Amino acid sequence: MDEDLGRMDRATLIEEAKRLRAGIRAYRDSTGHDLCSHHPDLWALLPERTKPSIAVPPWPKFMRGCIRYRQPLEEQVPGAPVHDKEFDD
Repeated sequence: MDEDLGRMDRATLIEEAKRLRAGIRAYRDSTGHDLCSHHPDLWALLPERTKPSIAVPPWPKFMRGCIRYRQPLEEQVPGAPVHDKEFDD
């Protein structure tokens, strides 16, 4: 799957690493509602082009997952500013 890396010269590998790091940083630096959303831009950093096969949980299970994602943030970043805005796509 990653055979292309073996064919890259040093300069190309460095550029690839920078491109991937920029994509990871964009995700890492997201905030508010962007933390819990579909991220095709991040997946597009991979060289293989596949159509994502996404299974969406039913609403109650989805919402419980969102709550379980949000709860540990109280402990992990207790002083985080509150992003008190409605989701706006």
